[in-house]
Amino acid sequence: MNKSKVETYIGFSMRARKCKLGVNAIATLKKAHLLILCKTASENTKKDAVKLAKRLNAKLIITVSKELSEYTHVENGKLIAILDFELAKAILENACEDFIYYVMEA
Repeated sequence: MNKSKVETYIGFSMRARKCKLGVNAIATLKKAHLLILCKTASENTKKDAVKLAKRLNAKLIITVSKELSEYTHVENGKLIAILDFELAKAILENACEDFIYYVMEA
């Protein structure tokens, strides 16, 4: 099975250690460019992801077709932060029908 470009870019960020997995790990960050939330995340995790996206001034996208663990190959991963600007930009440019964008209220 062929990997999508997004899956490849997420793999790059993991190998380069330019990402953090999990709400608690992401809460310790001072800056992130992109947060990716799993479609199966609980309501509390979704609320935490929205708060973190606002605090970190990051974009938030949610998976649609696959679970996040299929992209990261880490079981039960519900939230990932991409720390590298260029990788985040590449993921956003290639995130077509597999992701939906979360629009933040002002």
